Amino acid sequence: MTAEATLTRKRLQLSDLTRLSTIGLRTRKLRAGLSALGIAIGVAAIVAVLGLSSSSQAGLLNEINQLGTNLLTVSNGQTLTATPAELPTTAPGMIGRIPGVQQVQTTGAVSGADAYRNPYIPSVDTNALTVQAASLDLLPVVATRMARGSFLNAATAREPVAVLGAAAAQRLGIDRIYPGERLWVGGQWFYVAGILKPAVLASTIDSSVLIGYPAAEKYLGFDGHPATVYVRARTDRVDAVDNLLAATANPENPNQVNVSQPSSALVAQADAKSALNGLFLGLGAVALLVGAVGVANIMIISVLERRPEIGLRRALGATRSHIRTQFLSEAVLLGLLGGAVGVGAGVLSTAIYAHTKNWAIVIPTEAWAGGIAASLIIGAVAGLVPALRAARLSPTQALWSV
Repeated sequence: MTAEATLTRKRLQLSDLTRLSTIGLRTRKLRAGLSALGIAIGVAAIVAVLGLSSSSQAGLLNEINQLGTNLLTVSNGQTLTATPAELPTTAPGMIGRIPGVQQVQTTGAVSGADAYRNPYIPSVDTNALTVQAASLDLLPVVATRMARGSFLNAATAREPVAVLGAAAAQRLGIDRIYPGERLWVGGQWFYVAGILKPAVLASTIDSSVLIGYPAAEKYLGFDGHPATVYVRARTDRVDAVDNLLAATANPENPNQVNVSQPSSALVAQADAKSALNGLFLGLGAVALLVGAVGVANIMIISVLERRPEIGLRRALGATRSHIRTQFLSEAVLLGLLGGAVGVGAGVLSTAIYAHTKNWAIVIPTEAWAGGIAASLIIGAVAGLVPALRAARLSPTQALWSV
């Protein structure tokens, strides 16, 4: 009797493939780690940029929603001769009659008056501060509060008393209110009653020294014309009120009135900042390219160093497909390792920075998923040529180097 033996070509089992593809990583840990570092840096940069951008936008939108999106501002524009126009003194009252308007408060720029810590400071060192007359119920309309002291009231609004915006207090070096604290405003002393917290929706107030309308007229020659009118409208009537503000504030010259919605401007500012993300994403892509070159380099060296192993495995029956799969899997695993470390580093950096800023931690799915996918693709592409090169080695060529 004759027995016919049939040899079949077997596929690598997953357990064997896992063990073989990790040989290079387990025996040369430092070199493998350094080659994966480029991919890790690139993925971390991409995840961090997208995560920080999304977290900052989420934090800003949450802050805007808390402050309210129903604030509108009316300010004086320019005349046909490009000179500053003036809002009528009757503008606040007329705006208050528009259906849907809930609150109206104003500030007026006091021209010719500068604020200094004392009269010995040179007049050119104004610290970019402005002196403005302010109505008494301004704070709730612009959604800010007192940080120190108290705001103007019916009594102090008639006296030489001032309240500092957050930035103005910082530039003047005043962080708390002491009894008798004074400023040199418009050539005379004004007592400091308080310091405001930052006004996110009305940034011009931050760099202002606020005094009452009666005091501004009495001590600084203020003409009483408002420069900015802050309007709170019903949320469902914001657009309708917006359309009527210019014509109502200055019926004779509505084209000389500027109307804006601060919350929309802040959202546009956030979008403009996110546009700069392309630059940082480009840097991350460069780091990924460097990482791909590093993986390809390490795999080529690995093929050269492991020729005896390749020859021995081929002599024992391993096929070209087995060798190709082994080295390709090793390159993919190396890329995946770098991608996983990069995603972890990017998420951690985003979480730490967002926590310090009191933002919600937002990691977009496309950030971490894209990072992992990119690392896998880079590992496969970088390891393809070395894997094909290893598979082309015949047993005699590989064993010749033993």
